[in-house]
Amino acid sequence: MAENNQGKTVTVEQIGSPIRRPGDQRATLIGLGLNKLHRVRTLEDTPSVRGMIAKVSHLVRVVDGQ
Repeated sequence: MAENNQGKTVTVEQIGSPIRRPGDQRATLIGLGLNKLHRVRTLEDTPSVRGMIAKVSHLVRVVDGQ
């Protein structure tokens, strides 16, 4: 079964602009709750969130992974 990641979070900061990027990358940033430079969000550490971070890894920075 799936691992229980209860209490595990990952904090990401947007460091790149979605301007002149494909629409799916912009949508991924919005899905992560990021839409302006230097916005920081703390998200639940799940495989789907990790996949979204990997997709836009050139636009975000992982600040903290507890």
